[in-house]
Amino acid sequence: MITGEIKNKIDSLWDAFAAGGIVNPLEVIEQITYLMFIKDLDDIDIINAKEDSMLGIKHETIFKEKSSCK
Repeated sequence: MITGEIKNKIDSLWDAFAAGGIVNPLEVIEQITYLMFIKDLDDIDIINAKEDSMLGIKHETIFKEKSSCK
């Protein structure tokens, strides 16, 4: 059984999703997975930026803004 600090963190995370209108457990898992994936992409981009900076190479982020609307 999950108790203590971990339970409190899970409950607060669940409350945040519920406040945003997501109460289906499968949707919550889907959103958490998506957020974890984006965080991993961001971490990789930061590492690549640091490596490029040390090598003196211009870094192009994978999050480069692309606007299709004017």
